[in-house]
Amino acid sequence: MNATETIFALALASNCHPKQNFQTAIAQISTLGDVIFSHIYLIPCRDGVGTDYWNSACLLKSHLTVNEIMTLLKQMEADSGRVRPSHQITLDADLIAWGSDLAKMQFNPKKIPLALDVKIPMLDIWKDPKFGHVEHQFPIVSCDARVG
Repeated sequence: MNATETIFALALASNCHPKQNFQTAIAQISTLGDVIFSHIYLIPCRDGVGTDYWNSACLLKSHLTVNEIMTLLKQMEADSGRVRPSHQITLDADLIAWGSDLAKMQFNPKKIPLALDVKIPMLDIWKDPKFGHVEHQFPIVSCDARVG
C-alpha cells in the first residue's frame, strides 16, 4: 500500500429500492480505489419501524482524505434521494473506521457502539473481535452489481 493511501471501513444500508441503490453505491465506491465488499444481509430495522434493510460493508483503499470520503458518502445519500428523518432509507452510507493498517484503525466515535447490522457484514471482510456477534439466520441477498 502506498503511504498516502488510507483504508476506509464503510457500512451501507437501504430499505427503499435497495437493489437499485446498492448497485449505484457499489459502482460509485468501486471508482474510488481498491475495494472489497461483504455479503449483503437482509436485517430487520433496528427500532422495529420500517421494512427490513439490505446491509453491507466494504473496505476501501484510497488516496482520498477522511473529509473527502465523508463528503462523498453524504453526496451519495443525497443523490439517492435520502430524506431525513424517515424510515424509508434510500441509502445510508457511513464511515465506520479509517487508518493505514487494519490493526491500527481509528473508529468513528459517532458510530460507537457498533450496531449489529454493521458488525455482521463487517466481520465478513475484517476479522476483528470488535465485530463479534451472536450467530444469526439473516438471509444473504444478491445484487448483480457485486464487485468482491
